[in-house]
Amino acid sequence: MSLKHTYTLIAPFYDAAISKATQAARKRSLSALPTTPGRVLLAGVGTGLDLPHLPPQHHYVGLDLNQAMLRRALPRVGHFDFLPVQGDAQRLPFADNSFDNAVLHLILAVVPQPAHCFAEIARVLKPGGAVLVFDKFLRRGQTALLRRLANPLMRRIATRLDVVFEELLSEAPNLTLVHDQPALAGGWFRMIRLKKI
Repeated sequence: MSLKHTYTLIAPFYDAAISKATQAARKRSLSALPTTPGRVLLAGVGTGLDLPHLPPQHHYVGLDLNQAMLRRALPRVGHFDFLPVQGDAQRLPFADNSFDNAVLHLILAVVPQPAHCFAEIARVLKPGGAVLVFDKFLRRGQTALLRRLANPLMRRIATRLDVVFEELLSEAPNLTLVHDQPALAGGWFRMIRLKKI
């Protein structure tokens, strides 16, 4: 089953499953967006759970692979500048250096090739731009036997359980780590901020 098909089936239940559990972490992560107006990419915007927490001064581009998820995001847009785009976060349909900042909330553990997604974000981000990440990651060398055993099934249904953030970071040498803190589930979920140099 493809990712697009899976998330078409999940879309009606997605908010009920994760909205309340992730709301506070999303809000904290998004509070790090700069106050200076700019162009912000929301990669994997999904049903738009981040939208109520965004500062209004930016121009937002919300990208998602799945049309059913994008449709659910639109009622949350409110009065700010938002452009929905259907596309693949692993092959972004944007020019180099075209965004001031990027938000990656719960996308790196979903895409089949997270290193490609991460490298694409680095490509489209302007030098000096920030990347805000909120997702679940294993630490380098972490055993996490149950997660690794469940991963072959879970990655086919909805999400990967074996993504190591430090390995992704090594694939994007022009991104430097600014902030990294535990967010949920005993540190399995992390809030990370990076800057493009």
